[in-house]
Amino acid sequence: MTTRRFQALCLVAAASVSAAAGAQTWPAKPVRLVVPYTPGASNDTLSRATAQSMAPLLGQSIVIDNRPGAGGMIGAENVARAEPDGYSILNVQASFATNVAIRAKMPYDVFKDFAYIGMMTRSPMIVVVHPSLPVKSMKELVALAKKRPGELNYGYSGTGGSNHLATELFAKAAGVRIVHVPYKSMGPAMVDLMGGNVQLVITSLPSALVQVKAGRMKALGMAGAQRSSFAPEIPTVTEGGVPYVAELWWGLAAPGKTPPEIVNRLSDALRKAMQTPQLKEHYAREGGEPLPMTPPEFTQYVFAEVNRWRQVVKDTGLQLE
Repeated sequence: MTTRRFQALCLVAAASVSAAAGAQTWPAKPVRLVVPYTPGASNDTLSRATAQSMAPLLGQSIVIDNRPGAGGMIGAENVARAEPDGYSILNVQASFATNVAIRAKMPYDVFKDFAYIGMMTRSPMIVVVHPSLPVKSMKELVALAKKRPGELNYGYSGTGGSNHLATELFAKAAGVRIVHVPYKSMGPAMVDLMGGNVQLVITSLPSALVQVKAGRMKALGMAGAQRSSFAPEIPTVTEGGVPYVAELWWGLAAPGKTPPEIVNRLSDALRKAMQTPQLKEHYAREGGEPLPMTPPEFTQYVFAEVNRWRQVVKDTGLQLE
C-alpha cells in the first residue's frame, strides 16, 4: 500500500469516527427548524406545535426560523445547503412537491439533497362554491361546467401551488374546462368566492368549513380518499363521480447527508410527540390526524407526490406565468 493511499484511508476512517461520535452526542445544542413561510400560516403553527412537543424528547429546544419566499424554495434551499449535522431541519409540505413539478429549474434536488424524517399530518382539500351557484352536488357541478365550458372560474394562490395544481387535476378528472384566476394568497381568493367574483375554490379544510357553516359558501366534496371525520356529512369527490384525491400534508426533512442515526432519532421523537394530546388537538384544527411514518416510508411518499404532480403538469400543459 502506498503512503498516499494509506493517508487517504486514515482520513476516511477519521471522518467516520468523527461522524459516529457526533451522532452519539447529538443534540448538544438547540435544533433549528426552518419554516419556509411567514409566521401565523398553517405551516408555521403546525411546526411550532410539533417542535414544542418534540423538544422534551430530544432534551434540547427546537427554534423556529421563518424563511419565506419563492413558494417555500428559499427556506428549503437554506436547509439543503446547511451542515448535515442534525441541527438544521425543514418543514416540508404539499407545495414542496408541486414546486418541483411546475418548475424547470430548482435550486436543490428533492431526491438527493434531503433526508426525510417523517410525516406530521395530512388533511384533505375541499371543493367549495358560491351559494348562488345552482348546484347541490359534485355531479351537478360537473354537469353545469360541461354545459357552460370556460364560463365558470376558480380562485387559487400562486401559479404552480397546491391549490392551482389540485384544481387543474380536478378539471382533468372531471373532463371540464374552467378558467383560473390567480391571487397572491388564498385569503383574497376566499373573499372573492364569498363575494361571487369566482365560483369555485379547492382549498384547505378548516378555513372553508367555518365559512360553510356560516352559509357563505357551499361544500360539494371532500378531496380525500375517504370522508373526513371532521365533516363526515360531506361526501368525497370520488363518491360524486369524479375519481379524484388532493390532500395537503406536512412533514420534516434534514440535509441529505445527515447521519442516519440522527435522522432516526428525530423520526422517533416526532412519532412519540404525535401521541401527545396537545399535538393531536393542534393537528385536528387543521383537519388532520397524526400520520406517523418511518424515514423510508416518508421518503417514498414524498417521491410519489413529486412524480404524481409532474404527471399532472405534463398532462395539463401547465406553465409558470
